[in-house]
Amino acid sequence: MNYKFADRMGNLKASAIREILKHTQDPSVIPFAAGNPAPEAFPTAEIARISNEILQKNPIAALQYSITEGYTPLRNTLKEQYQAKNIMKDGDDLIIVTGTQQGLDLTTRVLVNEGDTVICEMPSFVGALNAFKAGGANLVGVEMEDDGISIEKLEKALQENKNTKFLYLIPNFQNPSGITMSLEKRKAVYEMALKYGVMIFEDNPYGDLRFTGEHVPNIKTLDTEGIVIYAGSFSKTLSPGMRVAFIIANAAVTQKIVVVKQTNDVHTNIWSQMVCEQFMRENDWDAHIANLCEIYRKKAKLMLDGMDAHFNPIVTHTVPEGGLFIWGTLPEGVDMMKFCTEAVQEHKVAVVPGTAFMPNESDVTRSFRLNFSTPTDEQIVRGIELLGKMTYNLK
Repeated sequence: MNYKFADRMGNLKASAIREILKHTQDPSVIPFAAGNPAPEAFPTAEIARISNEILQKNPIAALQYSITEGYTPLRNTLKEQYQAKNIMKDGDDLIIVTGTQQGLDLTTRVLVNEGDTVICEMPSFVGALNAFKAGGANLVGVEMEDDGISIEKLEKALQENKNTKFLYLIPNFQNPSGITMSLEKRKAVYEMALKYGVMIFEDNPYGDLRFTGEHVPNIKTLDTEGIVIYAGSFSKTLSPGMRVAFIIANAAVTQKIVVVKQTNDVHTNIWSQMVCEQFMRENDWDAHIANLCEIYRKKAKLMLDGMDAHFNPIVTHTVPEGGLFIWGTLPEGVDMMKFCTEAVQEHKVAVVPGTAFMPNESDVTRSFRLNFSTPTDEQIVRGIELLGKMTYNLK
């Protein structure tokens, strides 16, 4: 059979992260390539208790079809919480989605025509890049600086791409770089979006995981014109396997997302939504988040201290204030792909080559991503020592 696939499939490739993760099936490989929450971060006993209670007391609600917008008690809880944070504004609505990945896909379907432009940070989250490509978008990457996206280069990109539909940004502890956008840049980005008539998709899966530094207001808090779409998620704060996230945007946008979601999965898993709502209602959410931040503070410090002690100074790296990732950069002239391949094949340490996070194949990088949440403390120490030895053999 000569299979004839849709043209859009030509823009999609298997995630480089997934390909490298195949090596982590070998238990001897140190998993710096993943992005999973730490095993000790999961409140497994409480989730088991809540699940049992739901299935005993209200099983039909958990097992039956439900409404596309999401489980009403959870939506009401989140609306109250995000109104208090000045993220949900008058005229906004909130919809539950099956992970932020679905939110990205649905938003692209709602806003982007074939050939329209989406401008994103460079590097950026690979899942988002694939969602945009699947929607037929033209991707334009704008380089990152130490405090976030380059404002000068962003304006140039907007001037050169008149058909830009939205900007995709991860302002807090960005994946993959770990960089946090400054308040000054958040204000500048918002004003620029107003000036050029484009929307902003603010992806904030890591925002609660700040373990050092001061909180920076989200871009959505600046939004007075309904141009910011905000995405939040339980994946990094409760459980990624439950696939519960949410979109906050002007009701005109969320209504369209609801219609498209009805053709996609009808609604997000209701049992998962019920667990999230009951967990938030019956537990001290702030204390839960504080515990997660302490877990990741210790893990990040362990990795950063190891890099400072064992890495050749010619290899630079970011110092995140939260989240799950560190971005290492090799010196000029070093083959980054060879370094990453050698690390996993010869030294059993898996890192992600930076090319996975580039918007286009022509975009060049010498960087790689490390994750400190998934490996054990012992794996962090050993893995950094092994990578450190590699850095002193660079030529």
